[in-house]
Amino acid sequence: MGTDTVQSEAADEAAGRRREQRGWYFYDWACSVYSTSVLTVFLGPYLTSVAKEAADADGFVHPLGIPVRAGSFFAYSVSLSVIVAVLIMPLVGAAADRTGRKKPLLGIAAYVGATATAGMFFLEGDRYLLGGLLLVVANAAQSVSMMLYNSYLPQIAPVEERDAVSSRGWAFGYAAGSLVLVVNLVLYTAHDSFGISEGMAVRICLASAGLWWGAFTLVPLRRLRDRRAGTEEAVAKEATATSPGLRQLAATVRDMRRHPLTLAFLLAYLVYNDGIQTVISQASVYGSEELGLDQSTLIGAVLLVQVLAVAGALGMGRLARVYGAKRTILGSLVAWTVTLAAGYFLPAGAPVWFFVLAAGIGLVLGGSQALSRSLFSHLVPPGKEAEYFSAYEMSDRGMSWLGPLLFGITYQLTGSYRDAIISLVIFFVLGFALLARVPVGRAIREAGNPVPERI
Repeated sequence: MGTDTVQSEAADEAAGRRREQRGWYFYDWACSVYSTSVLTVFLGPYLTSVAKEAADADGFVHPLGIPVRAGSFFAYSVSLSVIVAVLIMPLVGAAADRTGRKKPLLGIAAYVGATATAGMFFLEGDRYLLGGLLLVVANAAQSVSMMLYNSYLPQIAPVEERDAVSSRGWAFGYAAGSLVLVVNLVLYTAHDSFGISEGMAVRICLASAGLWWGAFTLVPLRRLRDRRAGTEEAVAKEATATSPGLRQLAATVRDMRRHPLTLAFLLAYLVYNDGIQTVISQASVYGSEELGLDQSTLIGAVLLVQVLAVAGALGMGRLARVYGAKRTILGSLVAWTVTLAAGYFLPAGAPVWFFVLAAGIGLVLGGSQALSRSLFSHLVPPGKEAEYFSAYEMSDRGMSWLGPLLFGITYQLTGSYRDAIISLVIFFVLGFALLARVPVGRAIREAGNPVPERI
């Protein structure tokens, strides 16, 4: 009877864990549409066109009196968003760990971002400052929400399941992005049939991403569970969670210095993921401005990326079981470098070659991100998940700052998007070198976690 009770409890626990995992997947399903439709496809070219409408005779806009080339405004706005996120994420992450109240904080961040995205419907004419403001708010909010979302991974997936669960989450996100992009493509290409202008079609696509984000966030908010801190030490520390963001960031970094190998992996990740996210956020600008491709071609290419990224995420998850997550990530960085270098030589006005490039990106995109997330989760000391993932998230899902800044500066100095795109190769080469030096098995042990059979 005792054995039956234990088995029943174990079965109930496994069923509850699977239910929570399925709810967790749905947040990727909810917010990835923002990353795909807004950040990757529509907002870059559209906000750039709005900024150009407001530009002076020399092609410059002047936010707060600062001369900025209109073609660089979007990249600078993405960069500014991470500065805001840097101030907020460590504060929210520390509060989540010390109070155990991740779910309400996730809900607040998600709905702030969804509301800002829905507000992009009003971006028209020369309202480039409104577009920049909404982009900064939405990006920062998504960054905070993804930090909280990622920090659930060590709590809902045991060691042996983590790569697979992380990969399924990314696959859910890319599947949602593909589905919504199909609808966007129909609306955008047939906007005359619907009796609306091209600009109105873009604004509807932008706003609908916010509505999708808000609607499907209800699923994880119902299924994920808060794990209350509940200890006297946690209650005592809770007061420090209200420290200013920079002070909390400094405290997080000081704590991470006690785990130098975790910090070494994070440094490698921040470098190569900066390159990944900049490619994602600037690819549509490169395609439209440098290669002269129309919006329908860009949407089709991004749709191809989304479809192949589903297979790529699941396929690289299987490769990680055979070769280990670290080796699989290193292989993906080689593929990124080759793909990006090839992108420099793409001929203008040749959509076929742009689709070939998109296929290469899609096959490595989801897997490199999913395995990086699951590998980092092994390196986080227990009880510090949200706080450490706040540092991790600073360079994730289009929130990177150095890459867009370098991209924008390179374009501002040279006037060439080809020079801007090739400047990003350094992120992948340096990231590979830094990751190769990290002994991840020892790093996991020193973080106080069990080492998987293959890592």
